[in-house]
Amino acid sequence: MAYKNYEVADELEMLSGVNARKCMRCGKCSGTCPAYDEMEYHPHQFVNMVETGRIEKLLDSESIFRCLSCFACVERCPRGVEPANIIEAVRLIKIRKQNANHLHAEQIPKMLDEDLPQQAIVSAFRKYKK
Repeated sequence: MAYKNYEVADELEMLSGVNARKCMRCGKCSGTCPAYDEMEYHPHQFVNMVETGRIEKLLDSESIFRCLSCFACVERCPRGVEPANIIEAVRLIKIRKQNANHLHAEQIPKMLDEDLPQQAIVSAFRKYKK
């Protein structure tokens, strides 16, 4: 069981600008998520894990990198909780941990595709590198 880490939860709230305690766990965010089947944890679970301070489990999950950042969850939330912003903040904390970068420069060449715009490559490299 992951320990409760309220310090990181407070940092997440500051980075995301989202008050996770507003969530009423209706599941509408998860119901509209196009990446639902690809995720170990779903948008409403992200919010709950932040609210309850179970951050370590969340940081170790690949689900944070499966989120498409499409903001469908934000549009569906009746309370304005914005799960996508929480997921982005969790990604940032994970990436900022030294030696915990999700993407390394040497991995990029084998991921390239002719149809992928160069702006996406540069953006990903900036996002996932120190």
